[in-house]
Amino acid sequence: MTEKKINAVEEKARQWLTERGVTLNDIAELVYFLQVKYHPNLELDTCLENVDAVIAKREVQNAILTGIQLDLLAEQGKLEQPLLGIIERDEGLYGVDEIIALSIVNVYGSIGFTNYGYIDKQKPGILEMLNDKEGDKCHTFLDDIVGAIAAAASSRLAHRAENVE
Repeated sequence: MTEKKINAVEEKARQWLTERGVTLNDIAELVYFLQVKYHPNLELDTCLENVDAVIAKREVQNAILTGIQLDLLAEQGKLEQPLLGIIERDEGLYGVDEIIALSIVNVYGSIGFTNYGYIDKQKPGILEMLNDKEGDKCHTFLDDIVGAIAAAASSRLAHRAENVE
C-alpha cells in the first residue's frame, strides 16, 4: 500500500480497532471469506486494500469510534440501566448495534447489505471471538462494525471487479 496521510479521526479509529484486538488483516480475511467464491484468484492483499479504503471513509470512522466507545462504557459500567444490561447481554431485540453497522454498509450499496446479513449469521474468523460473551470484554457494537466493514469492503471489491470485467 502507498503511504497516505491520515487525519486524527482515522488514526484514532484504526488505533481503537487494534486496541480491541482487531487487525485489518482479520477483516481482510472476512472479505476473502465473502468473495473468494466469486473471484477464485482473489488474494488477501486485494482484500486488505479494500478494507483500508473503507476505513478511510469518515462515516466509517465515526461508526467505529461511536460503537467502540459504547462498548467501553458498558465494560466500565458507565451506562444507566436498563441500557447497560441490554448492551452487556447483546440482547437480540436491541438493534441499535446493527443500525450503526448498517451506516457503514450503506456507503457501498445494496450488495453490502446481503454480505452483512450473511456474515453476521455465520460469524467466521474474528467475528466468532468478538461475539463470545465470556470474559470481561463487551463487543456488542464492535462485532457488527467489523462485519459491516468486511461487507462494505466486499461490496467495494465486487463493484470494482465488475467494472474491470
